[in-house]
Amino acid sequence: MTKVYILLIFAIAAETVATSALQASQQFTKAGPTLLAVVGYAVALYLLGLTLKYIPVGIAYAVWSGLGIVFIAMIGFAMFGQKLDTPAIIGTGMILGGIVVIQLFSDTTPH
Repeated sequence: MTKVYILLIFAIAAETVATSALQASQQFTKAGPTLLAVVGYAVALYLLGLTLKYIPVGIAYAVWSGLGIVFIAMIGFAMFGQKLDTPAIIGTGMILGGIVVIQLFSDTTPH
């Protein structure tokens, strides 16, 4: 794994923490989670921006947003009791499959 993917993983982690904090902020009525959301999104976008020097924007964003969707769905289930129905689980699996296809077979990604 190249260093750029480590940056992308941290960007995804920051985004998922920020989105979880956004849910916990209860529409920005709780200061701590609100601050964590703002800082988390800032860090996520900064790190995503750094990856764009090496990964095309469409590919970087597909991986960032796709994995973010999957992780947030898992966090929503574990932390907030939000359940997914069968079509949502299948769709999430398809998102993961798309990311795998991009990473394994696309010539536009650094391997």
